[in-house]
Amino acid sequence: MVDIVFSRWTTPILWTLHTYGVQRFVELHRNIGGITPKVLTQRLRQLERDGLVTRTYHPEVPPRVEYGITALGRSLAPLFASLAQWAGEHLPAVERAREAFDTAGETTGR
Repeated sequence: MVDIVFSRWTTPILWTLHTYGVQRFVELHRNIGGITPKVLTQRLRQLERDGLVTRTYHPEVPPRVEYGITALGRSLAPLFASLAQWAGEHLPAVERAREAFDTAGETTGR
């Protein structure tokens, strides 16, 4: 379960689909940012396999593919909201800890 929810790109993909709704690949790629098209394709396939994302193919010219979040995927929204709240409250402390660690490492040769 941890691998499904907390893999590198799962949270941003599900959060983006939850926030913006159904999207085409290019929209999703643009809204996430920083992810390569190859990795996005791989993660979307895995999320579809896991039942968290739907892929809808529209046989038009040119073909259109849309991705959406399933009810199962939406059920993770409270978890993501809790993570976002935690991050808002605690990331400054994490940054301070990192800075202190890095500064200590410079003086001790770590």
